[in-house]
Amino acid sequence: MPQYLLSIYQPDGGVPDAETLARIGAELHVLNERLRESGSWVFTGGLHAPDTATVVRPDGMMTDGPYLEGKEHVGGLWVITAPDLDAALAWGRQAAAATTLPIEVRPFQDRAPY
Repeated sequence: MPQYLLSIYQPDGGVPDAETLARIGAELHVLNERLRESGSWVFTGGLHAPDTATVVRPDGMMTDGPYLEGKEHVGGLWVITAPDLDAALAWGRQAAAATTLPIEVRPFQDRAPY
């Protein structure tokens, strides 16, 4: 079955209040349980803030922070399996509802590993 990346686009800036975070956490727990029960679950994870990133360049040079500056960053992700893009988009809509944030849904290339 094809795999899809669901990326959370999180705005830069402050963290929501504790009550909002608790509500989002509860919604995410429900979504993750649905993914597991459906057999679509592969894995998920939240990421630390972009200022914890290190960019490694082909010449060996390393720099702190994200490669590009922006107003939002990838805050977390899911890797899921789904029979087709429509099913993956349905999971993306549920993730957007749970997080209240934009979710990018992108298929992995269907090719043998290197």
